[in-house]
Formats: sequence, C-alpha cells, structure tokens
Amino acid sequence: MSSLKEQLLEILKERSVHRGKFTLASGGQSDLYIDARLTTHDPQGAILVGRVGWELVKQVAYELGVHIDSIGGLTMGADPVALSIGISAHLEDSSSGLQTFVVRKSAKTHGRQKLIEGNFASGDSVVITEDVITTGGSTLQAIQTVEAAGGKIAFVLVLVDRGEGGRENIEKHGHKVVPIFTRADLIGTDAGRRSHSAVA
Repeated sequence: MSSLKEQLLEILKERSVHRGKFTLASGGQSDLYIDARLTTHDPQGAILVGRVGWELVKQVAYELGVHIDSIGGLTMGADPVALSIGISAHLEDSSSGLQTFVVRKSAKTHGRQKLIEGNFASGDSVVITEDVITTGGSTLQAIQTVEAAGGKIAFVLVLVDRGEGGRENIEKHGHKVVPIFTRADLIGTDAGRRSHSAVA
C-alpha cells in the first residue's frame, strides 16, 4: 500500500502541482493550483488512484462498521476517482458489489431528467468522493443531492485536501472526511500558504 501511495504521490507532484498566482473556483487567490485531472486521467495515475483509494475505502468502512454500496461525487472532478476505485474493487473482488455514479451540477432537461447518473439507488450507503477540496462547496452540493435522493453518506474520500478550510466545512455538517493526500504531502509545510480576496 505504501509503495503504491508513494508512486501516486510522485505522479501528482510531477503532473498536477503548479505554483504561482491562481484564482480558484471559490473566487479565492492561491499560490498553489492542483490540476488533479492530469493525474486522474493518466492511465498509470488512474490505476494508482483506484488501488490506493479502494484500500482506504475498505479500511475506513471497516473502522466505521459500514458496508459501502456505491461511490461518486459532483462531476467532473470526482468522476475518474470514483470509476477508478470502482474498477479496482471489482478486479480485486467481484463480489464487493461496489457501484459508481455521477452527480450532475444541474438536472438534464431531457430524458429522465436525473441529477444522479449511473448506479445509485435510494437507500444506498455511499462514499462521496472528490479530486481536490478547497472550500468543500462541490462536495457539499454532491452530499445534499445524494441525501435528497435517499442516499446515506458513510464518509467523504478526497484525493487531495488543500488545507484551506474545506475539510472542516464538510465535517461541521457531520460528515467524516478522509484525504489520501494533503497540501503538506505535496509541497511540504511551506509558509507561503495563500492570500485570498474571497472565499465561497
């Protein structure tokens, strides 16, 4: 597990970590931008996300004493993370039954007009996932959508916690957040941090 996690960390550092001045989706300004899709959409990166993520899902589910039916989150950052973990679960143990789903930002205007696509059903015990959390807004939107559809949130799994309040924001709503990596893992405990003009 540790060697796989170390491999994933090296890919994240090489492909996804950018330093400079950036405006985030929250409106805040940061000295760090994590383009996680360059890792999660890389075949080797996706395999590692799946294997490391699935091990963590199993570990946390065991600790909490819960069974997980499905995993997913708000499109599109969560999509490759959830699918990679679902594939790893099936390859390791096809009887795991873990399914994956996608939460839309808004309902389709045609067809079945669903907000949740894929393999989700009311009553499912769900892991909400995300590639990167900053303020936690996207994750909370996914949580609210899943709960409104009858899902039960077991916990939240995130590839990278930027350490900018998102984890605390989600946890104050009563949901455990489990990061695979933190800002410190990616760039160390530098003093630069961020200066922000607005936080959503």
